[in-house]
Amino acid sequence: MTAAFLTRFFSPLQMSITLIESTEIGTVGVGEATIPPIRAFNHSLGINEAEFMRATQATFKLGIEFRGWREPGHTYMHPFGYTGAKINGQSFHPFWIRARQMGQGHAFAEYSLNTLAAYAGKFDWPSADPSSPKSTLAYAYHFDAALYAAYMRRLSETRGVQRLEATITHAKRSAEDGGIDTLCLSDGREVAGDFFFDCSGFRALLIGEAMNVPFEDWSNHLPANRAVAIPSGVSQDILPYTQATAQSAGWHWRIPLQHRTGNGYVYASDFISDEAAAASLLQALDAPPMADPRVLKFTTGHRKAFWVKNCLAIGLSGGFLEPLESTSIHLIQNALTRLSSVFPTRRIDGVSARLYNRVMSEEFETIRDFLIFHYHVNGRQGEPMWDYLRHMSIPSSLAEKIDLFCERGLTSFPNQTVFQEENWMSVMLGQGLVPQTFDPLVGAVPDAGMLAALKQIHQTCLQTLSEMPAHTVALKKAQTP
Repeated sequence: MTAAFLTRFFSPLQMSITLIESTEIGTVGVGEATIPPIRAFNHSLGINEAEFMRATQATFKLGIEFRGWREPGHTYMHPFGYTGAKINGQSFHPFWIRARQMGQGHAFAEYSLNTLAAYAGKFDWPSADPSSPKSTLAYAYHFDAALYAAYMRRLSETRGVQRLEATITHAKRSAEDGGIDTLCLSDGREVAGDFFFDCSGFRALLIGEAMNVPFEDWSNHLPANRAVAIPSGVSQDILPYTQATAQSAGWHWRIPLQHRTGNGYVYASDFISDEAAAASLLQALDAPPMADPRVLKFTTGHRKAFWVKNCLAIGLSGGFLEPLESTSIHLIQNALTRLSSVFPTRRIDGVSARLYNRVMSEEFETIRDFLIFHYHVNGRQGEPMWDYLRHMSIPSSLAEKIDLFCERGLTSFPNQTVFQEENWMSVMLGQGLVPQTFDPLVGAVPDAGMLAALKQIHQTCLQTLSEMPAHTVALKKAQTP
């Protein structure tokens, strides 16, 4: 992704880009679910959607279904897109809160076209016409991460990237400015450069080993530290959403692709063994496994700095947040997008690095809060991990968000990045929080007018849903050249 991005946007600068990687080193390769910003990233690289979907065995994703997080047996959807429609120029959700306090209206999810389509197994593309109900739709993808990586490699090489099949042993730093001068390869070669991107995964070969940047550990708030992954066959209609099912020591993921289903169990090793986690996941499969269980170990958090001297960490070398909200690939692409606005003007650009480090830290922290919320506001009684998470102390930034919602139904928070008002509203309501009141300005609309508007919005959603094609039909159409 980094190489493809650089060739697309900075080729006029006549940079020479060398990609060093070894096929002998495995990849994590379980980041198969994404969020809507990937569409903008792919488009910015000039990627054709049909070609991309064929190459990566992709399916469409309208949201994430959370099963058993509020309590065993309860489900809710975190949909992409907008729920409802503005009433009198104001956001929809305060009117819904007011109507529910009156005992009127439908469940919040029934005003979400994304949610209705997901559960109906349907899909359609968003409309660019703001007056169309389909303008509220948004989507992302499920795809094979290994195939996506191969696709990006081919794209990079066709655009001039030189790829070296090699293993890096260590980096040599300059005695003058402390930056990296060369990378030493296992075959004795050395590769010099002006700027270095560390995409070496959890090893953090450059940012950690060479630059000695410490890691900020968030395990006290997000104790899950392992995942076991197993691919299985396609057993039913391909659902246009990810499933996240709570378990005693974490949660199972289910990600439907065209050629297989991705399955995993993210868990805290303090509360379950690797063997028991693998057995739990195998028992939950709805189709035969296609490989043996694979256990991955990780620590949640990020480097104290992502950009130091002339070294920038991208992806897992810079930090990791568990895949609960499918943000791993987003954090890579977001890091590159942020870099485009502060690309270094010289070998050591401290001013740009400080700004970049600040905005990336904020991105990680806001996603961290969103993930912690899912765990902290749970009703799963009598299970040690969930009991701990429900009673643990939380960051003050998250505590403020919860107070604002509970007091007045507010989800427009300071410093919001990828997860906005709509995302927080769906998850907070889904987890069972109930606002005490709403924006007083909403009261300016008479009851009859408000209820008529809600009824019309709901009927429009149902009518639009009836006209949408099945997900499988849309998949075939999407891949037509």
